[in-house]
Amino acid sequence: MRDFEKGCWLLLATGILGLPVSASAQTAYPMLMSARPVAIQVGTSGECTVNSRYTLHGAYQVLVTGNGVTGEVLPPPAKPEDAQKKPELTQIKVRFTAAADALPGVRDIRIATPQGVSTVGQLVVVRDPVIAEAAKNDKPEDAQQVSLPASLCGCVEKAEDVDYWKFHAEAGQSFAFQVRAARLEDSIHDLQNHVDPILTLRSPTGAVLATSDNFFFADPVIAHKFEAAGDYLVEIRDVRYEGNQYWEYVVEASSRPMIETTFPLAVVRGQASSLELVGFQLPSPPAATVSPAAELAPGIHFLPLSIGSEITAPVPLVVTDLPLMNETSQENNTPDKAQAVTVPTGVNGRLETEADVDCYAFEAKKGERWSFEIVARRVQSSVDSYLRILDEKGQQLAVNDDLRQGKRNHADSWQEFWAPPADGKFIVEVRDVHLRGGAQFPYLLKIERSQPYFELYSDSDKTQLSPGGSGVIFVRCERKNGFAGEVQLAIDGLPQGVTASCGKIRADGQDGCIVLASDHDAPPNVSNVVITGTASHPTPDGQALSLSATNVPCQEVYFPGGGRGHWQVNTHAVAVTGYGDVRRVDLSDYDITLKAGETKKIAITIDRSPGFDKNVTLDMLFQHLGNVFGNSLPKGVTLDDKDVKSLLAGADSTGHLTLKCAADAPPCEAQQCVVMANVSLNFVMKATYASAPVKITVAKP
Repeated sequence: MRDFEKGCWLLLATGILGLPVSASAQTAYPMLMSARPVAIQVGTSGECTVNSRYTLHGAYQVLVTGNGVTGEVLPPPAKPEDAQKKPELTQIKVRFTAAADALPGVRDIRIATPQGVSTVGQLVVVRDPVIAEAAKNDKPEDAQQVSLPASLCGCVEKAEDVDYWKFHAEAGQSFAFQVRAARLEDSIHDLQNHVDPILTLRSPTGAVLATSDNFFFADPVIAHKFEAAGDYLVEIRDVRYEGNQYWEYVVEASSRPMIETTFPLAVVRGQASSLELVGFQLPSPPAATVSPAAELAPGIHFLPLSIGSEITAPVPLVVTDLPLMNETSQENNTPDKAQAVTVPTGVNGRLETEADVDCYAFEAKKGERWSFEIVARRVQSSVDSYLRILDEKGQQLAVNDDLRQGKRNHADSWQEFWAPPADGKFIVEVRDVHLRGGAQFPYLLKIERSQPYFELYSDSDKTQLSPGGSGVIFVRCERKNGFAGEVQLAIDGLPQGVTASCGKIRADGQDGCIVLASDHDAPPNVSNVVITGTASHPTPDGQALSLSATNVPCQEVYFPGGGRGHWQVNTHAVAVTGYGDVRRVDLSDYDITLKAGETKKIAITIDRSPGFDKNVTLDMLFQHLGNVFGNSLPKGVTLDDKDVKSLLAGADSTGHLTLKCAADAPPCEAQQCVVMANVSLNFVMKATYASAPVKITVAKP
């Protein structure tokens, strides 16, 4: 997408919900910035103020991930002046209800409006009563009195803001205080500067008893046993003394066990497992059990644990079908003392002390392919792993520090598709990159034969459709372990009145697209969709291996300076809206055949909504500042920038793009593409309107 200047914002004029009318420039879907309070207690209902960039006017539905939590939009109070103007409503009330059996933890929320479905916001489900910050609590003498256990919800709302909470503790009593703040802001699309909270526990005289800065990533945790009865203070602020009206936090304070991590980290689905607990306020012995359901898919899951008759808050664990074994109690720090393992396997290990190095020996043959994965930081272990593959003499053959999944890096390690240079014994060496160790440094080492597979990632996580209009979802394929085939896309769960034309990701490409179309009489509605891909991979014995993958949606986030980043979220929402700035994108040709070296022009006409006269850019690539995030054109087919009219200014509604076919472009049959009309919402975010599918064929020579 070509970038141009920011516009001024006017909002969508809608009448009664379900009767879309004309729009004024510019129509922007709401972008959620915060929820206050940011928590809801299980078994209760509570009102929350949701803040947004761009209007939430007409909000009619709340989407919440997971089970047991629902949301209801509360009508704003009527104002006489609203009858004569279009309200710029960037704040609404939502009543959230959490069932008594709702699992505690973080949920994604979205708000559906006639302007479109919002970006992702965050809500924390907690076990203890929610107490909202008072208007005045910025000094120790004004500390807000609370009774624990409780979930203390506030906001670091201005520069040099410091919040104080006062509570009473008896002699010998212990409380753990866990902050959720920085972790809640990763997926907030336009919050360029994030909170970095620091937590301090003070005595009745103001002396510092404990302080914590970074514990769970940037969020702090304190656990403390009080020697004397008295009134104590919890102090929370940004470590830089900065502030922002959207920097919400919750401090979960209780005397229950607070689990940091467990050993082992991996369990087998359908089987009961015993776990050693690492954390604070733990029972003696620090042990629990877990029984993951047999129907759980392998992967990372947040599971509640059983400590006697008590059920804990969910803890991240790896559920697997691999045969599991534990690290030996004997020394395995050097290749010559490596613990022998039978592969494939999952080894539950731990770096018990500083400078600990764990070595595992396995047999492999030349011509085989192996994959080695560490799961640790992703499930709250403190390990920042560093993985090496060595020969029997200790010579390094391969090394990996951080892994990459889609557009995100992780501190865990993953070495895939490794080929032994000869038959023999090999060593997997695991250590922390900073040579740290201790009880909080468990890991899972997976050693298994490399299997061909692929991953799918969509950009972005929401698609808006005007009545009678079209939208596009670009899906990127990451091929792994020798898979090099074509992937057919599919989509399920579309809203009423919406249909899909599902394209494919060619074997010689990495992107495909799904084009959605809305009926002219489709009512405003929204649903979360699931995108999947299927493929076939030939095996050495002449058979075909069926492969499939479920897409991971990625919400675009606005980086300081205008960069465009991504954060993986749980859902992709498709919404039928009112009419936006562009009602339709019509083309002169939807079925194009190109010969090698040939060019063809596509004439484009956009139907502007009445009153919309801002710039529109035309494109067939999903791009920003020269970085391409979606390109479903056939290999060898590009846009000819020398013969293009892609910027439509003012009331201009006609332009063209020219396709150019390289002389060596391989033949291609009816590859699905699309033409987009983009309207800038801010420097990064665009409202994208799409044409009907364009099928491009590259003729055989």
